[in-house]
Amino acid sequence: MPLGRRRPLLRGALVGGTAYAAGRRAAAAQQHEADQQAAIDQLQAQQATAAPAAPAAAPQPSAGSGLLDELTRLGELRDQGVLTEAEFAAAKSRLLGM
Repeated sequence: MPLGRRRPLLRGALVGGTAYAAGRRAAAAQQHEADQQAAIDQLQAQQATAAPAAPAAAPQPSAGSGLLDELTRLGELRDQGVLTEAEFAAAKSRLLGM
């Protein structure tokens, strides 16, 4: 076989080989991205189904504290976002004996 005939075949093998490797790298990158997206989706699903934190129980008035102090403390908890408006109203009703 003449030597000139082999060179185009070798050149084609080199080009085809690098294209194959590039395709494998691209496929691996796509798979990695798909795995990351699946992990993100799984974490978001877990967070969505997780039970919300239990609301803080309304503090019971201690024997020495006054009614005004307890109402003030409940108002501060509501303003901080610890208590909802409904929880604040229920705790206030319990304190006032309504």
